[in-house]
Parts: sequence; C-alpha cells; structure tokens
Amino acid sequence: MKKPKWVVEKEQAKKAAGAETVWLFGLHAVRDALQNPAREKLRLIVTLNAQTKLADAIAASGIEPEIADPRRFGAPLDPGSVHQGAALEVKPLNWGRLEEVCIGAKVPRVLLLDRVTDPHNVGAILRSAEVFGASAVIGTRHHSAPETGALAKTASGALERQPYLRVRNLADAFRELQGFGYLVLGLDGEADQTIEQAVDGATDRPIALVLGAEGPGLREKTKDTCDALVKIDAAGNFGSLNVSNAAAVALYATLGR
Repeated sequence: MKKPKWVVEKEQAKKAAGAETVWLFGLHAVRDALQNPAREKLRLIVTLNAQTKLADAIAASGIEPEIADPRRFGAPLDPGSVHQGAALEVKPLNWGRLEEVCIGAKVPRVLLLDRVTDPHNVGAILRSAEVFGASAVIGTRHHSAPETGALAKTASGALERQPYLRVRNLADAFRELQGFGYLVLGLDGEADQTIEQAVDGATDRPIALVLGAEGPGLREKTKDTCDALVKIDAAGNFGSLNVSNAAAVALYATLGR
C-alpha cells in the first residue's frame, strides 16, 4: 500500500533533520560548544594559535582537532565569516518539548518570535533571554532563524545554555502556554496599554512575550491569539526599537523590579 503524501513528507523531513549539521566559528562560540556536554561534536578545525587558546576546552571535550594553515582554512564557511582560526561542526541542540522547558521556573518568562529570521537578531535575543532568566526562546521551524555559525557568534555562548525551540505552529504554542497558565502578551507599537500596565499585579505569574519581525511586526493571526497587546513605554515621539533591544526591555519590564 502506497504511503500518503503527508506521511512521506514527514519521514523525509525527519531524515533531513537527523542529517543536519552546523558549523560554529569564532573562539567564544567554539569554546562554549566544546564545553557543552549536551552538544554532539563532529569535527574541529583550528589553527595552531587557536588550538593554544582553546587547549583546555579541547582537552575536556575529547575531540581530536585538525590543524589548518591560516591561509587555507578548510572549514566550509562563508567567505566573510570571522572565524578567528576555529570552526566546529556539530549537531543542532535538542531542547525537548515545550513543557520540559517552560514549566517549573520560579518566575517563568518565555519569548516567542513571529517570523524573526535574522540570525544576528535571534542571537542577541538569546543573550538577553539568558541575562533575564527566560525559560525559553521559541520560533517556528520554517520562518525563524535556524542554528547557524552567525547566530551562535552573536549569541556569544548563550546558544549553548539558553533553550531555543522551533515549533511547527506558533498559535498552537500559544494555546499550550496558555494551558500552562501563561499570560501571552504581543508587542505592538499601536497598543493601548504598556507592558507595565498589563502585568500590574501579575508579575509573579508566567508571562510569554511575542515579538514580530522588524517592519511587518506581528501578523494579524498572531495578534488575535494573544491575551493582550502591549507596547513599550517610550519617551516622547521615539519611533521603534530593534527587535533584540525590544526583547530585552520587555523582559525587564515584566519582572516588576
């Protein structure tokens, strides 16, 4: 009996995901990945200078490095990548299911990204999420930045420590979080209330913040699924923040400090 098309596509996607690898580059990103026991490491290419700087991390990881000439660095990176003489091929991290990372924190905070595709923005968001203790950053599988070397370098190590999940459907994730007791707030510059007003008296409950791509912002379907729309309380006629800066400000505003 011939398998349905959707079954075949699902099996192909699963097989492709299993074969996917990522090249991380730069001393900081490579060091943090080497020191992460949850990271599956496949191949390490370093110059002699980088090997010296990463000696402790390389020894702890147990991986055997390949020594490269700085003038003929063999890793398959984009020509403009600032690799600092270090590149590491790895498998993407698996953070598990939503409930495994979004339940249990003392004051749970989650960031959801609605079609935020720029890896530098997502990397910076991961850094802010780690600083402010967010339980997870959540994007979609097909319209958010995947793990890449550029994302890892911008995240400055946070990619190895901050849960970053990519789900099939963002609206389903909203409903799941709402079922866990989360208040889901969408950031919209045209909203009537500020973040502080929306969380007044509720800073001890789980809060999920939804951010859209720069320019388009949140999609209408996303807005309709949120519990409320909120804005950052900006001074004067200030325009809008970069999405990564907005994520940091919004997270801080929900903590009620």
